[in-house]
Amino acid sequence: MSKKTMYSLLSALLLIAVYSYNLYVEHEVDRKKVSEGSVVKNGTNVNFLPTSTTQQVVHHQGYSLSYSEPHEQAEWVAYELKTSDLSTNNFKRPYFEIDYAVKTQAASWRNYKNSGYDRGHLCPAGDRRQSQFLFNETFLTSNITPQSHVFNAGVWNRLEQRVRYWAKRYNGVYVVTGGVLETGLKTIGNENVAVPNQFYKIVFDYNNGNPKLIAFLMPHEESNAALTQYVVTLDAVEKLTGIDFFNQLDDALEDKLEASVYYKNWKF
Repeated sequence: MSKKTMYSLLSALLLIAVYSYNLYVEHEVDRKKVSEGSVVKNGTNVNFLPTSTTQQVVHHQGYSLSYSEPHEQAEWVAYELKTSDLSTNNFKRPYFEIDYAVKTQAASWRNYKNSGYDRGHLCPAGDRRQSQFLFNETFLTSNITPQSHVFNAGVWNRLEQRVRYWAKRYNGVYVVTGGVLETGLKTIGNENVAVPNQFYKIVFDYNNGNPKLIAFLMPHEESNAALTQYVVTLDAVEKLTGIDFFNQLDDALEDKLEASVYYKNWKF
């Protein structure tokens, strides 16, 4: 064997070794992140978490989620919104990052590029201004869904602002939100991220001795209608999504909250 051939062979073996090592390191990092995501974080109210139809629940510091791989997004994101979360901190907006805590790996932000859809937050960045870390966490791709700009910046934004108002008024609320994920939805990007036709948001006030709940179901379209036009029963959202919300509550209270469409005890 000539020296040239031997050097070429050694170089090839070295490249293979380096490549294999990098793959191993990446695999170990991903496995560690998945493991970390499976751990319930301090401050997470597990009694309020919905059921998961996908059995893929991920816990971050600022919110928990159930990821739907067929739709490449969360079927729900759940979190407590406290008055302390609503600071006036003006953090620099970070880049979106793939959420590697999702075992099947969350879809890339690149799917949204030139799609005509916003990267719509489920847990809004504006709900996590308590710290830079929590703010940045909302830019993980497991926390976004395709939303048209007129919807995202319009009626959906109005609802998000109203929820912040309620968090201040009622000393905190619990929020669950997501798109209605079903078969046959339009998709975007190479990973076929589904575009929901409807979005829901559920708000639970449990701090004042007289628990109350309000649920919204909105078509994915521009609207100037009053938010009260989108109030539905929690039962209606459960039937559409197949998700059981607040199933750890006392049965009598759960039944009462699920069937109610009364909204006049919420300040609009």
